[in-house]
Amino acid sequence: MAEIHAKPEIGEKAATLRALHVPGDPLVLPNAWDAASARAVEAAGFPAVATGSASVAAALGYEDGQDTPADEMFAAVARIARAVAVPVTADVERGYGLKPAELVERLAAAGAVGCNLEDSDPATGAMIDPAEQADFVAAVRAAADEAGTGLVINARVDTFIHGSGTPGERLAEALDRGGRYLTAGADCVYPIFAGDPEVIATLARELGGPINVLSRPGVPAVRDLAALGVARVSFGPGIHRAAQAFTAQMLDTIARGDDPFPPA
Repeated sequence: MAEIHAKPEIGEKAATLRALHVPGDPLVLPNAWDAASARAVEAAGFPAVATGSASVAAALGYEDGQDTPADEMFAAVARIARAVAVPVTADVERGYGLKPAELVERLAAAGAVGCNLEDSDPATGAMIDPAEQADFVAAVRAAADEAGTGLVINARVDTFIHGSGTPGERLAEALDRGGRYLTAGADCVYPIFAGDPEVIATLARELGGPINVLSRPGVPAVRDLAALGVARVSFGPGIHRAAQAFTAQMLDTIARGDDPFPPA
């Protein structure tokens, strides 16, 4: 881990990223998938760049769900981190089977100062036992502390996408899991697919730590999420999918023999 200690900017950028998580004034992260999209995010004035595993996987020719080989994923993250000056946080799914110390080392070597960690099996969607996941988060936190990277851990809670039970039971489980992960050393909790304003407000109020909400159709706008106490808003694969849809529309226009660049 000596190479990581020799890069003080890693810790400095991690501290910058962590400080951007402010309930009521959220860090907004339009997820990038390559160096060009990351530069566009930075040029638009956003203070950090987040990768999205689904978008990066698609750009590399793989499916989401840890189908991307770890070497290719970290290489993609490294290209993004080299392309921008702002902090980069990487979606690394469940860590690609790496031990916590190696995961921390590879993130730092790629230039990433934060990461997402999921609490369901990417291949099956089965929820991981919360105690097991809390131990994993704690091990990653300990490895980051030992390495001095200051890694910002965004602990994903998948009860609203892969859980079971009534909406109230899913909320209760999300609160339990999120609380465990914060205690284990997570910096932010990401209850993915939480979209109901009352549910979001409850999570923000009762978890006792910053929460990340995924922006998607039907979810309150960023300004409204801020009013609910959200500290981080990400867009997952949404922007990449919109870009792909626009590309397909242009290609269809070209295939018809029409002008894809009509006068403004």
